[in-house]
Amino acid sequence: MLVAAALGIAVGLIFPSVGNTFAPLNDWFIDLVKMIVVPVVFCVVVTGIASMDNLRKAGRIGLKSLAYFLAFSLLAMLLGLAAGNLFRPGAGMNVDPSTLDTSTLPDVESTHITVTGFISNLVPESLFGALTEGEILSALLVSLAFGIALNMSGERGAPLVSGISALSDVVFRIVGWVMRLAPFGTFGALATVVAQYGATSLQQLGYLILIFFATCLVFIVVVLGLVARAAGVNIFRLMRYLKAELLVALSTCSSEAVLPQLVRRLEHLGAGKPVVGIVVPSGFSFNLDGSAIYLTLASLFLAQAVGIDLSWQQQLVLIGVMMLTSKGTAGIAGGAFIVLASTLTALGTIPLSALALIVGIDRILNEGRVFINVLGNAVATIVIGRWEKDFDMDRARAVLHGTEPHELLPSSDEHEDRETDERDPEHTAGTDLAATRT
Repeated sequence: MLVAAALGIAVGLIFPSVGNTFAPLNDWFIDLVKMIVVPVVFCVVVTGIASMDNLRKAGRIGLKSLAYFLAFSLLAMLLGLAAGNLFRPGAGMNVDPSTLDTSTLPDVESTHITVTGFISNLVPESLFGALTEGEILSALLVSLAFGIALNMSGERGAPLVSGISALSDVVFRIVGWVMRLAPFGTFGALATVVAQYGATSLQQLGYLILIFFATCLVFIVVVLGLVARAAGVNIFRLMRYLKAELLVALSTCSSEAVLPQLVRRLEHLGAGKPVVGIVVPSGFSFNLDGSAIYLTLASLFLAQAVGIDLSWQQQLVLIGVMMLTSKGTAGIAGGAFIVLASTLTALGTIPLSALALIVGIDRILNEGRVFINVLGNAVATIVIGRWEKDFDMDRARAVLHGTEPHELLPSSDEHEDRETDERDPEHTAGTDLAATRT
């Protein structure tokens, strides 16, 4: 991954015309991951809920997750607001909105986010259509309903539960194959972005980029660090454990690119399957802390750049609107930018044409957004797991401190190892004796 990233940057800088031709590598990798995301969500959620002794647990996990997501989204937005008011990155630019070139802006009108549109995306047209259209929210809704129905079916649904559990092994083996292609996606993504924007792109609007990444760092170290510590986990050890997933998200600028592997990582860490199955898929739609920081900070930057002084009342209204509009962006490319455009349109305070100021660096800002989104959902899973007493803290300490392996075997290989141990007691005893001697 690191070699691919370095090569991508080098090619983009030295041979920009060649670097642009590698864009399909990143697109193909993202498409392959999206191909497997919905099957992973379905298998994990269904098997997690179907195996519960008490369905009330699913309801508790859902309510606790929603409360956590809302609280930390609000906290992230307030942090972005504080950074924008304290450092004022757009002050003194005095840009005339009528002089800006809006031809580079995406068609935000066709993707304008409303409450009714959000609910329409949530409700699928058919049971199996939700599993084939690639919409995470509708797939999550169907998976929850399917898992609850299987749980209530009792013994009659047991064969189907076993079948979906076996399907889960197959799906995660495919995930392993896809993730082996991550370096190619990383190379293509970085070669393209450096070729398009060049080294000077890091200097343009550099103050905003610096403030945004500094705010993200504060959120990681202070907010997520303290929350993880309260849950008994060191945030830096957790980042080291999730380094591959965070690097993929950082280079491809896609949170969904790591969702399948993140599920397995958190289960391996000690989180219960019901907790992982509910928190992670829903978190990738409702717990986007990095996007929340970006929304308020970028809004203040645009207002300051065009000479508009937003009052505290207007800023609080801005947060209220964004708390609603930011919850329906799952599966939308550049979702945070679309939310920003939709919010500006709804409020009418800041001209939409001002977005042309940041459209060129949105790809750079997106790297910080997805990094926090992934890490924030990992922390949320641990917190909800501890809250539900469905998190193996001893195993987590062993994994994070290196006494348990960080790397995962393919799911089917783990299954085969367990079967071998069950069939051959002498093999297990011999393994234990060897371990004791070591």
